Amino acid sequence: MTAFTPTHRSKVKRLHERGRYDEESVFAILDAGLVAHIGYVIDGQPYVTPTAYWRRGRTLYWHGSSASRMLRTQKDGVQVCVTVSLLDGLVVARSGFHHSINYRAVMAFGRARIIEDAKEKEAELDYFIERIYPGRVAALRPVNQQELKGTTLLAMEIEEASAKVRVGEPKDDEEDYALDIWAGVIPIRQVVGAIETDPRLKPGVAMPEHLNRFSDGARFDSLLSESTGRLAKAAE
Repeated sequence: MTAFTPTHRSKVKRLHERGRYDEESVFAILDAGLVAHIGYVIDGQPYVTPTAYWRRGRTLYWHGSSASRMLRTQKDGVQVCVTVSLLDGLVVARSGFHHSINYRAVMAFGRARIIEDAKEKEAELDYFIERIYPGRVAALRPVNQQELKGTTLLAMEIEEASAKVRVGEPKDDEEDYALDIWAGVIPIRQVVGAIETDPRLKPGVAMPEHLNRFSDGARFDSLLSESTGRLAKAAE
């Protein structure tokens, strides 16, 4: 199994038994998420910016306005730290100290680079749309050159990465299990809600079949994982 080699900056130190470094674990979490937090430094001041992202192999991508300070800084090849976290449950224990959360998280390190080639940029932005809405690109009007020019696309080869995962029940002190206090797990899920039609939608335009997967109550992380997996297989 291919794995990332941890160093002092990526090795899980606190509760190290929750740490995972294999590609399968890291990629599974990245593929189930949509928003990452990008950490970087400008003139000695640290910043963390939330942004949508996607993955291809060991490369992460994110984009934004060409006027973005974050992107203008990162395109110079600065080191960045990308984190993704997914909340899976509230862990309710018999002691306030032992309350916790079930989660999946990834921390990845690398150096951001700008994608200059217009065709590559357009292809990656199409991939981003298809990752969330499979079949959507074919139904859209083509992107224009002004839109491409106004968008900066960054890529980061993952140099190091670690995943950290907590699952399961509360971990109380042994003597506290005899207390008359309820304990357990409250699962937390991000799910799709009822779809809302644009009030300015042209009369007679029906919702396309490729959006039917967004059914009320569907788990969003599962939808993202499934579409990412299909795209990866299609590219093989």
